[in-house]
Amino acid sequence: MTTRTLITSLALGLTVAMGGLALSQQAKGDKQVMEVVTEKPEEPTQKVVKSEEEWKKELTPEQYRVLRESGTDRAFGQVYKEFKEQGEGTYICVGCNTELFTSEGKFDAHCGWPSFYDPAKNENVKTVPDVSGGMIRTEVRCANCDGHLGHLFEGEGFDTPTDQRYCINGSVLRFVPKKDKADEKAAAVDEKAGTEKKER
Repeated sequence: MTTRTLITSLALGLTVAMGGLALSQQAKGDKQVMEVVTEKPEEPTQKVVKSEEEWKKELTPEQYRVLRESGTDRAFGQVYKEFKEQGEGTYICVGCNTELFTSEGKFDAHCGWPSFYDPAKNENVKTVPDVSGGMIRTEVRCANCDGHLGHLFEGEGFDTPTDQRYCINGSVLRFVPKKDKADEKAAAVDEKAGTEKKER
């Protein structure tokens, strides 16, 4: 058995185990989805600190469970299907709108969760040791709100520039689709027309 085959087998076993754990943790009737917004919100200029009550008011129960309680999305669920179908764009944190990943760094690792080989900006994500569940892993967190995003795996043999897999929970991401040239031109025309109208 080659090293890559062994790593792939172990990763698949972990995927199935974590998928089962996520199913048992998932709140009844709470659908996992990835939010989509048409405009990229303003990023925070400093660390985002909120009380647990504030987080609960601002996040859905599922987002709170994953982002604030280090939960896990269901493997191969709706969020993963949505991720695979999304085109060009940016992925931001649902907790604080920090830019985390872009479509340029995404790839399909066939693991059941959104995967990226590199963050959009290294300073926007942080990694910490994770020894929960009897495993030694590297947890990925948002650098601005300290929300749990997923885990980082290295050396799995994927044909990517970094040979890293940021295995991320899609329910804690917001997708901002890239505007095409026609949309940008229409927005510029609308903005110009609005400015001219105000000046009259």
